[in-house]
Amino acid sequence: MKIKLHQIDRIKNDTLDITGSKSETNRLLILQALYPEIEIDNLSNSDDSKLMKKALLSTKKLVDIHHAGTAMRFLTAYFSIQGNREVTLTGSQRMQERPIKILVDALSAMGADISYVKNEGYPPIKIKGTDQLNNVVSLKANVSSQYISALMLIGPSLPEGIKITLQGELTSVPYIMMTLSLLKDIGISGELKGNVIVVQPKKVVSPVKVVVESDWSSASYFYSIIALSELNSSVTLYSYKKDSYQGDSLLAKIYQEFGVSTTFIDNAIILKKNSKPNIEKQIVLDLSDSPDIAQTIAVTCFGLGLGCYLTGLHTLKIKETDRLTALKIEIEKLGGNVLITDDSLELRPNTSILDGITIDTYNDHRMAMAFAPLALKTSLYINEADVVSKSYPDFWDDLHKIGFKTIQI
Repeated sequence: MKIKLHQIDRIKNDTLDITGSKSETNRLLILQALYPEIEIDNLSNSDDSKLMKKALLSTKKLVDIHHAGTAMRFLTAYFSIQGNREVTLTGSQRMQERPIKILVDALSAMGADISYVKNEGYPPIKIKGTDQLNNVVSLKANVSSQYISALMLIGPSLPEGIKITLQGELTSVPYIMMTLSLLKDIGISGELKGNVIVVQPKKVVSPVKVVVESDWSSASYFYSIIALSELNSSVTLYSYKKDSYQGDSLLAKIYQEFGVSTTFIDNAIILKKNSKPNIEKQIVLDLSDSPDIAQTIAVTCFGLGLGCYLTGLHTLKIKETDRLTALKIEIEKLGGNVLITDDSLELRPNTSILDGITIDTYNDHRMAMAFAPLALKTSLYINEADVVSKSYPDFWDDLHKIGFKTIQI
C-alpha cells in the first residue's frame, strides 16, 4: 500500500491510546507459556506479538515467524527446553539474512540440539528440545540484548536457574533490566552484578496479573510530530508511567533539546511544544541503550534543519533492514547530507526539504513511521505504508485523529 501524506499546517490537540509495548508483551508471552498462572493485560496488538502468541500455541513441526525478530530469538531459546519436541523455526527472506549464530552457539554450549537448515549462522534452524540444559553460559556483552534476554527468560525454568557471563562492554542495558523487572513482577529473583546475570530457578509462580505499559517507541513518533509543530501544540498519550521499564522512555529527556516537554498525569503523558530549538547547536547522542529511536531522532533533526551526530548504532545494521544505510538513502532523497559508519550517523544541517519525494520503507515499520512527521514540513509519499502493522497497526488512524491527511495511491 502506497500513501500520499499531504502537508499540514498544524495538528489537532487530541488524546490517543497507544498499544502495549511489544518488548514487554513478547517477554511476558514467553513467561506465560512457561508459567500459565500469569495473566497479561494491555497486550500489544502488533503483528510481532500476534505471531509470537500464535507460535507458542502451535503444535506444528514448522513454525514461521515471518519478520518478527524478537520472536525468532526468544522462541529459539524457548523451543530448546521443550523436551521431546522437534521444531523447525523459520521466517521471511529478510529474517533468513539476520544472524542467529551467537544465540545458537550459547544454547549449544549449554547442551541444546540446534542445527542450521540452510546457511550456517542463519535461520531456518531445527531445534530438538531437551530438559537437560546446563545453567552456565557466556557470550559477548555488545550483542543484541534480545539474545541475552532470550536466555534470561528460560533461566528460571532450568533446575538450577541460569548464570550468564557477559564479556566486554555492556550495551542495551535497559532491555536487560526490563527482563529482570518483568521476572520480578511474577515473583522470580534475578540480578545483574557487574557483567554477570543470575536468574534463580522457580518451578511454579503464584497467580499474578501483569499490565503491559504502552510502547515508548511508538510514542517517539508523536515526540517528533510535536517537535516539528508550532509552539503550544500538544498531544496526550495513554498509558505510560514515570518509572518505566522501557529504555526508550529516555525520549522525555532527549526531546527537551527540541523544545518538547513531557508532563506525567495519572497514567498519561502530555507532550507540548514550549520552545524552538537552537538551530546552531548540533545534537550529539549515544543511543547504545535505545537504538530503536535513532531513526525518529535523525528525521526530527532533518525536519528542524538541525545537525546531529548519533552513535551506539551498531545493532541497526541487522534489524528489519540495514537502518543506517536506509536512513542515509531516504534523507538524501529529501535533500539532506548524511555520513554513516558501522555504528554512527552524522546529519549535516540543512534548511530545505524537497517536496513530493517517495520514501521507501524496506519492509521496516520504523522507516514508515519515522518519516511520516515530515508532513508538517512537506508533502511526501510512503511506499508499503501498511508495514506499520509490525509494531503499531493503528498508526495511520491515530495520525488522522490529530489532523494528518493521507490518500491511498
